[in-house]
Amino acid sequence: KTFQTINKSTKLKTASASLPVCCSRRHHFILAMQLLIRRYRPSDKDVVLTLFRIGIQEHIGPCFYNSVTTPLYLAVTLALCFAGYLLGSILGAMTLPGVWLGLVYYCCHELFASFVRKRLQTDMQDIPGNYLSKPGNCFWVAEAEVDGRAQVIGMVAVVAKQSGKERYGELFRMIISPMYRRMGLGYKMTQTVIDFCKEQGFSKVVLETSSTQVAGVTLYRKMGFNEETSCPRKDQMTRQRTAEQLTAIIEYSLYTIIVQVGFF
Repeated sequence: KTFQTINKSTKLKTASASLPVCCSRRHHFILAMQLLIRRYRPSDKDVVLTLFRIGIQEHIGPCFYNSVTTPLYLAVTLALCFAGYLLGSILGAMTLPGVWLGLVYYCCHELFASFVRKRLQTDMQDIPGNYLSKPGNCFWVAEAEVDGRAQVIGMVAVVAKQSGKERYGELFRMIISPMYRRMGLGYKMTQTVIDFCKEQGFSKVVLETSSTQVAGVTLYRKMGFNEETSCPRKDQMTRQRTAEQLTAIIEYSLYTIIVQVGFF
């Protein structure tokens, strides 16, 4: 099989049959949209960082829901309701659980916000240096052209890894703008990474995601990725201050799913 050179710009036209039936003006624009998956340019930095920040922080809601619906958190909420009621105040029965839920939400927010802050100070601060200057690494953006106006609507990266004699690629930073999801763009960008890794002679592509990212896990499984491990993030369970410890417990409740697709 002949693989295309991903380092060159590849134009992809959105098939109208893959779009949801909708008569809104936005979808009329999408029907005429052309997609360009290309290497990152320094001029993309501001919009890429904004997209990265939005893409990561949107997981706060699902993380909060996932946390408060676990048996442990439900038991604590009910216990606080009962404790407030025993204190002889209906207001207390409502306030204590409210404070508890507020603390859980704050920790969910801090979990992802701290991740964004750290990444913006490290690899995302110098994308060319970390992803484009090393062999086997690459960073792409998906650019949509609607009525002659170009806009970055997605991004994905791959980093070369070595385990003994085995060389493989790890997929990172797969983020798509919310307005352009469920149009097949995630499939095209993942395939771009797979083709690039085949050209580099890698044995496989691996990635790490969480149980809250249901759509992403479904996509990867459809593309032939196999689940390698699924385990709680026990590495985060350390002695910390109260709020930080609760954040670590929230991380513990998120299951890390490592999936891979092999070539040989």
